[in-house]
Amino acid sequence: MTRRMSMLEARRKLMSLPEEFEQDPEGEAVAITRRGKPVLAVMPWGLYESMVETLEILSDTELVAALRESIRDLKEGHTVSMQEVERELGL
Repeated sequence: MTRRMSMLEARRKLMSLPEEFEQDPEGEAVAITRRGKPVLAVMPWGLYESMVETLEILSDTELVAALRESIRDLKEGHTVSMQEVERELGL
């Protein structure tokens, strides 16, 4: 669940938030609220980068199609052993 923080509290804690995120780099975003409603999100940089990368991947229709095909192959048991891969690559 996303942590919530009022605008006033966020203003007071803004300088300490980076240290809090450093202690828990996989942490979640903090929802900054005004009058009880979320208006901003503050998050660790790593989480932001991960979200942007995920959006880029999901916007690539060819990549998503290949991913779906790979998942289908895996579910159907169409896999190749590591030895077969090494042999095919000449390793």
